[in-house]
Amino acid sequence: MTTRLLSSLLLILILAAPWVQASDVDLGLELRSASVIGDTDRIAELLDLGVAVDAGNRFGKTPLMFAVESGHLQAVAQLISAGANVNARTTASCTPLTFAAENGHIGITALLLERGANVHDRTRAGWDSLMIASRYGIADMVDQLLFSGADPRAADRRGRTALMQAVEKGHDEVMPLLIDAGADLEARDNDGSTALLIAAEEGHLRVVQSLLAKGARLDARDGLGATALHLAVGRGHSDVVRYLLDRGMDPNAQDDDGISVLMEAVNTAHNELIELLLEHGADISLTNAHGRTATELADQRGNLEAIELLARPR
Repeated sequence: MTTRLLSSLLLILILAAPWVQASDVDLGLELRSASVIGDTDRIAELLDLGVAVDAGNRFGKTPLMFAVESGHLQAVAQLISAGANVNARTTASCTPLTFAAENGHIGITALLLERGANVHDRTRAGWDSLMIASRYGIADMVDQLLFSGADPRAADRRGRTALMQAVEKGHDEVMPLLIDAGADLEARDNDGSTALLIAAEEGHLRVVQSLLAKGARLDARDGLGATALHLAVGRGHSDVVRYLLDRGMDPNAQDDDGISVLMEAVNTAHNELIELLLEHGADISLTNAHGRTATELADQRGNLEAIELLARPR
């Protein structure tokens, strides 16, 4: 089936859709449709008819963005040559470059950058293209963007850097690229979390190991005073908990409310971790800011298994 036929069929389907009125369908929509499937002949015809090259939909998404997202390099080059704005923005402030980064289109990214795309542009959420590529774990794209001047220390509206985006999703193959380019291992997001704390909370053991090997601080605490061990215990990540304990983390660390790691296991009903913590020296006599011990918290929550585990002679 030819791209011309696909373009025509797509337009027919749009026209036939019950929620679309014929008066709403214009040549701008057809140009966007042709861009989605990379129909360069139809794109040329529509541009010759005088259709605006940046004719966007109601979200501001232009034909160039559709072509970029779909990975049609030839159509992208054609639209740019016709004057398409490589730094156009949607209502969410997405640009052609952010669409390229999200979808891993290396060749298109190179073309956009060559034609003046701004590597530092941000979406409404504060994400630049490097953060997006890092979050999706596209190592080649990360490498290309860093080479083109992307800032590995930039942070989004939550205070999260590209490194934190990669760490959150467990992309350990992306991390060395960012760290070697100058990413700050100890940068903190709006909650006071570092990359290591995020990795521990998400349960990404290999990422935790890699960050510590690169020099991340084992004793980091978030804005509430929680350690990596608190966060791993709270989410039940037994492999990360065991590794951190073996690395010497204090099983009796307490957060700003006096919650010990053992109390965290009780509070979140991760009873399988109680025995492990006790084996590593967790103190059942510690009290929180309200004067309650781990046993009292277990009783308060009706956690009979935890009460039994805590009552066993040591």
